[in-house]
Amino acid sequence: MTARILVVDDVPANVKLLEARLLAEYFEVIPAFSGAEALDACENGRVDVVLLDVMMPDMDGFEVCRRLKNDPATQHIPVVMVTALDQVSDRVRGLEAGADDFLTKPVNDLQLMTRVKSLVRLKTLTDELRLRAATTRNIGIEELLSRRDAVTEAPAHVLLLEERASAAERVAKMLRGRCRLSVAVDPNAAFFQAADGDYDCIIVSTAFSDYDPLRLCSQLRTLDRTRFVPIMLLADQGEDARLARGLELGVNDYLVRPIDQHELIARLVTQIKRKRYNDHLRESVAQTIEMAVTDGLTGLHNRRYLDSHLTTLFERARNRRRPLSLMITDIDRFKAINDTYGHDVGDEVLREFASRLRKNVRGIDLACRMGGEEFVVVMPDTEGPIAEKVAERIRAQIADTPFIVGADRREITVTVSVGVSAMMREADAVEAMMKRADLALYEAKNGGRNRVVAAAA
Repeated sequence: MTARILVVDDVPANVKLLEARLLAEYFEVIPAFSGAEALDACENGRVDVVLLDVMMPDMDGFEVCRRLKNDPATQHIPVVMVTALDQVSDRVRGLEAGADDFLTKPVNDLQLMTRVKSLVRLKTLTDELRLRAATTRNIGIEELLSRRDAVTEAPAHVLLLEERASAAERVAKMLRGRCRLSVAVDPNAAFFQAADGDYDCIIVSTAFSDYDPLRLCSQLRTLDRTRFVPIMLLADQGEDARLARGLELGVNDYLVRPIDQHELIARLVTQIKRKRYNDHLRESVAQTIEMAVTDGLTGLHNRRYLDSHLTTLFERARNRRRPLSLMITDIDRFKAINDTYGHDVGDEVLREFASRLRKNVRGIDLACRMGGEEFVVVMPDTEGPIAEKVAERIRAQIADTPFIVGADRREITVTVSVGVSAMMREADAVEAMMKRADLALYEAKNGGRNRVVAAAA
């Protein structure tokens, strides 16, 4: 694992010490000796994790962290505060400023490295999501991220796995009014509960009499529904090795008993915000992909999706020696509809035609709008004669049932011409199959329209 780590401290010796430790683990280190240098490095270079001293002149670490987290361009960069301050109030202040963790000097090497590696993995995931969101949607990333605060205001749903009733009650009391808390006692039941529930964070106690809690954490990271749900460990003093192993397995954060209420809340809020931030990016990517392959007017798949998926269906049919057919339909004299009734009515006709088309094909069939008034239906496991009958049924349904359009709900007669082709048993190609259907459509048009023509086998 390699990454660029920004080390910020106004004492050069401290920078050199951390730099030596990080270089030994093959990280690239960027030194900075003031808050201003740190901000400049984050804004102008690729930084994966910031190790930030608190006590600095001119601008302390709390202010640096606050500025980084308030800037859409840098707020996704994990920040670990490294300082001699060891009071709980200092940790809470840092977490509330947006820090992802708070390490006390002298820093334990094991804690430092496992925490840095964990945050680098998280940053890599976030970077990938940001890149996809930025490149698949025609909006600025700042606009996308600016909607995050409204999302994070929804009450969080948290699952606590704790064997001891008294300890669970203490945590529940600390979080009362802050989130909706569910408590599980049995680890095996908790796994299924986590998979079935929509949780924003899972808190796992390490104090089990005959169960290794890291096993549950590992299982949660292998399941699609819980892979990205933050996991926090509640550990006892002296469990450094277990905590380090947990971070390697994908645990996001931990607290060591005795638990301070303010620190628990601050760390939980940090994890929930980061989860919802990444969820928002994933949702944006999914919506954008859907937009990219869907025709906005009719709701059918578009030409881009057809070009990709038809090849997949064709290859699968050929490999399995199964039939495949397709039809190309074209609304007759559509330009005259636009010219006579206007483009709004033309759009209504296209939408209604798409709706009827969808109702007359199977769920496994692929219905697409090629563009304009031309549509394609791909029919897996369908021989040519059957596809021809389906095409005739669609043609008849369109012609026999008038379209009701316009503000005055007038009836107009619409007809379609259809060309049908089937995959050949011998050598064939997607382009050739489409060409045959297109020529058949041309023949239907020239033969008087409102007809179905099947290409010769």
